[in-house]
Amino acid sequence: MKGLRYLSWIAIGALGAYGLALIAFTRGETHPSVLWFIVAAVCIHATAYRFYSRFIAERVLELDDSRVTPAVRLNNGRDYVPTPRWITFGHHFAAIAGPGPLVGPVLAAQFGYLPSTLWIVIGAVLAGCVQDFVILGYSLRRDGRSLGKMARDEIGPVGGTTALAGVLLIMVILIAVLALVVVNAMKHSIWATSTVAATVPIAMVVGIYMTWIRPGRIVEGSALGVVLILLAVVGGRYAGGLAWGQWFDADAPDLALWIIGYGFLASVLPIWLLLAPRDYLSAFIKIGTIIALAIAIVAVHPAALMPPLTRFTDGSGPVFGGRVFPFAFITVACGAISGFHSLIASGTTPKMLERERDARMVGYGCMAMESFVAIMAMIAAVMLKPGVYFAINGPAGVVGTGAAACAKITAWGFPVTLTEMQRLATAVGETTLFSRTGGAPSLAVGMAHIFADSLGGSAVIGLWYHFAIMFEALFILTTVDAGTRVARFMLQDLLGNLWRPLANSGSYPNIMITAALVVAAWGYFLYFGAIDPLGGVNSLWPLFGIANQMLAAIALCVATSAMIRQGKARYAWVTLVPLAWLVAVTMTAGAQKILSPLVNVGFLAHAAALDRELAAPAVSPARTAELTRLIWNDRVDAVMTAIFVALVAVILIDSLRVWVRLAIAARSAQRPQQEAAA
Repeated sequence: MKGLRYLSWIAIGALGAYGLALIAFTRGETHPSVLWFIVAAVCIHATAYRFYSRFIAERVLELDDSRVTPAVRLNNGRDYVPTPRWITFGHHFAAIAGPGPLVGPVLAAQFGYLPSTLWIVIGAVLAGCVQDFVILGYSLRRDGRSLGKMARDEIGPVGGTTALAGVLLIMVILIAVLALVVVNAMKHSIWATSTVAATVPIAMVVGIYMTWIRPGRIVEGSALGVVLILLAVVGGRYAGGLAWGQWFDADAPDLALWIIGYGFLASVLPIWLLLAPRDYLSAFIKIGTIIALAIAIVAVHPAALMPPLTRFTDGSGPVFGGRVFPFAFITVACGAISGFHSLIASGTTPKMLERERDARMVGYGCMAMESFVAIMAMIAAVMLKPGVYFAINGPAGVVGTGAAACAKITAWGFPVTLTEMQRLATAVGETTLFSRTGGAPSLAVGMAHIFADSLGGSAVIGLWYHFAIMFEALFILTTVDAGTRVARFMLQDLLGNLWRPLANSGSYPNIMITAALVVAAWGYFLYFGAIDPLGGVNSLWPLFGIANQMLAAIALCVATSAMIRQGKARYAWVTLVPLAWLVAVTMTAGAQKILSPLVNVGFLAHAAALDRELAAPAVSPARTAELTRLIWNDRVDAVMTAIFVALVAVILIDSLRVWVRLAIAARSAQRPQQEAAA
C-alpha cells in the first residue's frame, strides 16, 4: 500500500514536470492551452508540500505539538489569542496575499508568459514557501518575536539594528504601493468603491457576532459575512443611482486619503473586531474565487494568446523598463517569494497558532496557495489579446490615449482597435479601459471573460468585472491593514531602544502614536503616487519589487543564522540556495535602477531627462508642476533604492561574519570529542 502511494506521488510529480516542459518548449504559431499552467502548478505544489515541507518540519524545525505555543502561554486577548487553525490559515493567507500574486504576474506578462510562469512555480516551492515556513517556525520558538528582534538575537546588534531599521523602511514602500494598486483600480468607479467600503462594517458586524453574540459559531458568522459581501457586490451596481452614491465617485488623491484613514483605524482597533474577521472572510472569498476560476478555466480552457517571449525582453517595455533579467523576477514579487510574508510570519500569525505543527499548513501551505493565485493571474493576463493587454496597462504618458494608443500598439505588432476597446469598456460597465495602469483592471477583464464564458455569458460580464475588482481590493487591503499593524509592532521595538516605555505594546497612547507615524510615512508615498501622471505604479512597482525581495533576503539571513545556531548547519542549504539567487537578482536590479543611463530604467537618468525638458522654453505652468513632482519622485526613489542596497549589504556581511564564527566554534568543539573517542 505504501509503495502504491509513492508511485501515485511519482506520477503526480511527473505530470507536473511534463506540464511545465510543455509550456517551456511551445513555440511558433501554436498557442498552448492555459489548462497546462494549472496542471503544472497543482502537481508541483502538491508534491512539494507532501515531501519537502514535511522534510523541513521534521528535520529542520522539529515541530512538536507537546510544546506550548506563544498564543496559549501569553494569551492577553488582544495580540496573543489562541485561534482555530482554519481561522489562522484564513488570516495568514489574507494578510500575505496582497497585490503581488495578482498584479506582479500581470505586469511581468509584458515579457511573455514563459519567464514568469517558470519562476512562479519553481521559485515558490524552493524559496517563497521555505521562507514563510521557516520564519514562522523560528518565531513560534521565540514567543512570536518580530523579524527585527530575531535579527538582533541571531545576527547581533549591528546586523540586527540595521535589519530592524531596514525592514521598517521597506515596509513603508510596500504598504504604499499595495494601497496605490487599490486606488488605481477603484478611482471613479462607484460600483467598485462602494462595494469595498461596505466590507469594513460587514467585517465589524461579523467580529461582534462571533465574539459576543454567538461565540465560537464560525460557520454561522462565515455564512453571514459571505451573504452580506455578495449583497454588497450586487448592490454596488445601483449605488450610482442613489443620492449618496456620488460619495463613492472619487479620484485617486481622495481615495488615497480614505485608504490612509482606513489603515490607521485597522491598526489600532482590537484584532477580533476588524482585522481577524475581515481577513478570515476575505481569505475564503479569495480561495473560493480562485478555485472557481480554476474550474472555469478547466471548462473553457482558452489558449494563451500572449507569446512565450515578447520583443520587450530587451528592456524597452511600455509597462515598465528593464530587461527580463532581473526585472521579471522582482516584478512577479509575491507570486514566488515575498519578504513581506516574513513580517506576518513573525508578526500576527505566531501569536495565534494553537499548535506547533499547524505551522506547516499555515506557513508552507498558504504560500503554495498564493503561488497558485499568481498562476491564475498570469492566465487571466495572457488569454487577453496582446494588443488589449498593452492598451490597458500602458501608461498614457508612454502609449498615448484613444486612437493614438491603438496605432502605436499595433505598430509594435500587437493589433488593437479603438472600436474594440470601446466595446470592451461598455461591456464591463466602465467609460474607458485605456491606461488603467497597475495590473488590476486587466486582471479583472481577464477574470470577467473567463467567468462570463462559463457562467452567464456576455450579459453579466460587467457584474463579473466588478466582482473581480472587489476580489482584488479585498486581497490588497487585508495586506495593508495587517502590514500597518506589523509595522507598528516594529516601530515600537525600534523606539523602545531609545526609551523602554515606548516598547510597551499594551499602552494605547503608544499604539495611537506609533500607528499615526507608520500611516503618515506610507501615506506620503501613496499620495504622491496617486498624483503621479505616469500612474505611480510605472515607477513605484520596480522599487516595490526590489524592496520586497531584499526583505526576503534579510529574512533568509536570519533563518540561516538561527539554523546554524541550533546545530542544523548541514541543512543550511535550504535557505542559502534561495538567498544566493535573491542577492544576485536584487543587487543587479538595484544597481540598474540607480545607475542605468536608460531613461526608462534608471531613476536618475529619467530625472535628468525631465530636468532638460523643464529647462526648455515655453513650458506651461501645469507641465512645470507635473515635471517637478516627477523629478522629486525619481530622486526619492533612487535614494531609497541606494539605502535598501546598503542595508542589505551590511546585513549580509554581518551574517557571513556570524556564520563563519559559529562554524569555527562548532569545529573547535568537535575536536576534543574526536580526540576523546580516539
